[in-house]
Amino acid sequence: MKCPYCSSSDTHVVNSRPSDDGHAIRRRRECDTCNRRFTTYERTQLEALMVKKRSGRLEVFQPDKLLDKLRVATNKRPVTEKDLREFVYGLEDEVQTAHVDADEIGRRTLEYLKTLDDVAYIRYLSVYRDFDSVDRFIEEIRQLGGDADTRAAAERAATAGDADATPDDAS
Repeated sequence: MKCPYCSSSDTHVVNSRPSDDGHAIRRRRECDTCNRRFTTYERTQLEALMVKKRSGRLEVFQPDKLLDKLRVATNKRPVTEKDLREFVYGLEDEVQTAHVDADEIGRRTLEYLKTLDDVAYIRYLSVYRDFDSVDRFIEEIRQLGGDADTRAAAERAATAGDADATPDDAS
């Protein structure tokens, strides 16, 4: 393991413990060259999960990338990091097939966010559907037939500029 500070490959493990409800091992490491400490996480990976993107190319599914996108969508919302991690790593377990369509991951993510938080759902939806104008964004929300709370949250997000601060594609 290379030190992130000095790039030395002479490091040792100081402490190890389970993390993410047993889905990962957290290792505290120390560099033998610069004596700085850093943390790594080890997760099991049965085989690389491939995701078919909208462009048609295949890409390795990166759960941490999706987790980052969800953090952006739920920024300043009453959502816990634990809830997001459970969803992302649970989704990874569910879709352990040879090839998964990125749209399927996006749909599942939208379903999850819709039950979790209306504003986070709308933020993620705005990028997932690739809106090019606020009017198109508001019209899409109206077509969803959502309740008054969802429509009001969409209009707040669109007028406050929250629609621009969203994740890019689903994985």
